Amino acid sequence: MKRHILLGLLLSAVTATAETAPAAVTFEEGAVAQSLTGVAGDPAEGAKVMSNRALGNCVACHTVSAMPDVAFQGNVGPSLDGAAERWEEAQLRGIVSDAKMTFDGSVMPSFYKTGPYIRPGDAFTGKAPEGELPPMLTAQQIEDVVAYLLTLKE
Repeated sequence: MKRHILLGLLLSAVTATAETAPAAVTFEEGAVAQSLTGVAGDPAEGAKVMSNRALGNCVACHTVSAMPDVAFQGNVGPSLDGAAERWEEAQLRGIVSDAKMTFDGSVMPSFYKTGPYIRPGDAFTGKAPEGELPPMLTAQQIEDVVAYLLTLKE
């Protein structure tokens, strides 16, 4: 029993060290070539993140025909249908992590950023309560969303 617990703790530590911190993400022309976790994304989990209002809630701004049961899909951002044919994996990872690195002036949230943020009013710009805010999504959630987006072909 102790051996299983020790093995689990060791695997957790290895996984934690493989994760790229938000401030250490390297963008090249908006793309992020390397996985943020070193672990393949899970498309089913990515679909949950995209459709969950408490997580990514991508469908609040984008339409995804492959999610017909998700109500109130938005039209602020482009349709995500065919995303796998329009962008490569590294480009999708960059867009989901911080779309502002790809699309100047984008209103899409930066899902894997801890600050500084630009907010309306000088009193709020670059400030967060008790230091930096945590990223909106974890590194694995970013990888899961990218894996789901790679399934969206027209």
